[in-house]
Amino acid sequence: MLEPLRLAHAEEMAVVLSDPALYAFTGGGPEDAAALRARYARVLAGAPDPGVSWCNWVLRLRSDGRLAGFVQATVVPGDAPGALTAEVAWVVGGPWQGRGLAREAARALVADLLGHPEVTAVVAHVHPGHAASAAVARAAGLAPTAERQGGEVKWLRVREP
Repeated sequence: MLEPLRLAHAEEMAVVLSDPALYAFTGGGPEDAAALRARYARVLAGAPDPGVSWCNWVLRLRSDGRLAGFVQATVVPGDAPGALTAEVAWVVGGPWQGRGLAREAARALVADLLGHPEVTAVVAHVHPGHAASAAVARAAGLAPTAERQGGEVKWLRVREP
C-alpha cells in the first residue's frame, strides 16, 4: 500500500533504509532517525518553488503492516504551457527486494500521476548498471532514452494523446 509520508515514519524508515548497499548507485548513505525526521520535515513543508510539488509515499506491506520502502515524485512545469512533468524515484529496503514491491508501487505511482490531465510526462533517472531499477521503470511503462543526466539514463513515458 502507498501511504502519504509523515514525520512519524522516520523511525521505521531509518531501519528500512539502513543498508549501505541501497546507496551503491545513488551515492550518499543511510541516515539515522533524527536526520531522516529533519529531512522529512523539509520535504513535507513543500518545495520552495511554488511551481514545483514534492509528493512522497511510503510502502506499507499489506501482509504485516511494516514499512518496506518509498516512492516519490517531483512535479515540475512541462514543455508546453499548463503541462506538468513528474520525475519519479523508488527505493525498497534490502530485505524486501525481489518481491515485486518496487514494480507494483512504481506502476501505481505512474498510473496515478498520469490520471491527472496536466501531467503529460513521467521521467525516471536510472543508473545504467542498475538492472533491477531499469526493470521497474520498464514495468511502469517508461522507456529508456538516449539522454543522460549525471551519468544516469533518462527513462520516459509520455501520455497517450
